[in-house]
Amino acid sequence: MYAVCLRYARHRLEAADLLQEGFIRVFGKLDGFRMEGSLEGWIRRIMVHTCINHYRTKAFQNERFGLEHVPEGVEEAVVLDHLGAEELMALVRELPDGYRMVFNLYAIEGYDHAEIAEMVGCVESTSRSQLAKARRMLQQRIFEQAHPVDERKASH
Repeated sequence: MYAVCLRYARHRLEAADLLQEGFIRVFGKLDGFRMEGSLEGWIRRIMVHTCINHYRTKAFQNERFGLEHVPEGVEEAVVLDHLGAEELMALVRELPDGYRMVFNLYAIEGYDHAEIAEMVGCVESTSRSQLAKARRMLQQRIFEQAHPVDERKASH
C-alpha cells in the first residue's frame, strides 16, 4: 500500500503520512468489509480515496503551468527502454499534484474520466485536460533525460 501512496505523494515522507491516514481509515471502516472480494482491493480503494481527498483541498481545478515550451511531438519509444520503473515513477512524482493524481487514476488505477471527475469533483473535460498535460510534461522530461542540454544545443 505504501507504493500506492508513493505514486500520489511528492516524496516519501508525504507517502508515509498518507499511508498512516489510510490505515486509520481502514481500521475505522473494518466492520464495513463484508468479506466479498479481496481485502487487498478494498484496502487499496481506501488508500486511493485517502490520497484523492488529501489533494482535493489543494485547488485542483486552478492549477496552471506554462507548457508553451513542451514539444507537441512524441519521443521515440526507444527512450523508454532506457528508463527503469523507479526512474519513471520519479518523473511521475515530479508532476504537479493535479496532473499526477489524474495520471495515476487513469493510467495506473484504470479509472475512466467520468469516474475520475466524480472522485475529484471536477468535470470530465478537466480530467482529460489534466491527463493530456501530464503526458506532455512526462514526454518533455523523458526527452530532456534522453537528450542532455549540450546535445540539444548542438542539434539546433
